[in-house]
Amino acid sequence: MSKRLITIIQYLFFLVLGLFFAWLSVKNLNDENLAQIRQALAGSRQWLIVPVFLMLVLSHYLRAVRWRLLMEPLGHRPGILNTFFAVMIGYLINLGVPRLGELAKCTLLAKYEKIPAEQLIGTIIIERIFDALTLLVVFAITLGVQPGLYSQLMDTFFPTAAASTERSSSLLTLVIIASAAALFLSYWTLIRKKTLRQLQQAITEIVRRIYAGVSSIVALRSKALFLLLSGCIWSLYLLAGYVGFFAFSETAQYGIKEALTILSAGSIGMIASPGGIGAYAYLVEQSMQLYGLTYSIAIAFGWLLWMAQTGVTIVAGFLSFIALPWFNKTK
Repeated sequence: MSKRLITIIQYLFFLVLGLFFAWLSVKNLNDENLAQIRQALAGSRQWLIVPVFLMLVLSHYLRAVRWRLLMEPLGHRPGILNTFFAVMIGYLINLGVPRLGELAKCTLLAKYEKIPAEQLIGTIIIERIFDALTLLVVFAITLGVQPGLYSQLMDTFFPTAAASTERSSSLLTLVIIASAAALFLSYWTLIRKKTLRQLQQAITEIVRRIYAGVSSIVALRSKALFLLLSGCIWSLYLLAGYVGFFAFSETAQYGIKEALTILSAGSIGMIASPGGIGAYAYLVEQSMQLYGLTYSIAIAFGWLLWMAQTGVTIVAGFLSFIALPWFNKTK
């Protein structure tokens, strides 16, 4: 099977997964739920989209600054606006074709700043590794400040565990993990036509890249600034979700703990499907129902947050697409 066909199959799989989550999100809607959603949206504080928009744009700008830090050890210091424009165009392309945006932003910045694109790809890998580690920290903080959240999540997404003992819940978790591993091995050996030896080599390479990425960050001359920027980026994500609570009177009583939960759930949703379509709203919706939010308002809240984030990417990405060649033409 060709590499291109495998890529298409992977994309279609995750797109279908996203559409499946979208269906799960709205499948139980009835006329009463729709009326409640319309009423909530009509009474919402829609002007809050402005500060949320600005916070998310600022987070993307800080990402551009952080990315530029990773280029300094390579002897490159591109213009910050060119870097920001490339980042936003990359996000815009990722909405349509995941991962293509990463290649596109490297290619664009290489074109306008005369930097070898292959060197930039290495910095993207480091960024993704560090973001994955940061997300694990966010998960740990979320569960640390809400010790009972894990069992609630298990009861929500795996209802059969609700009536079982703690031992049965643990067994269910092991069965899920084992099933996922079996599916992955089937995909690896039957579809990818790879051997277990190649799987071991792939895992070793992943571990090596993680180590190399962390080592590169440690070797940065501006380590403190890199960590500060990373903290600011994720804090802005958290703050955007927190401000989003005030959009509806039904969610205005929620605070930072709940914002941590939707940050964790939403981040998984963004990974699970292209642009987080379906998955982001569904996971946020399910998470908010753990805190007693009604089904209708949870749907409205989840989809509103997803549309806000997607809207920022579309608007800022499109403007960056126009601004990048114009800015460099006038230099």
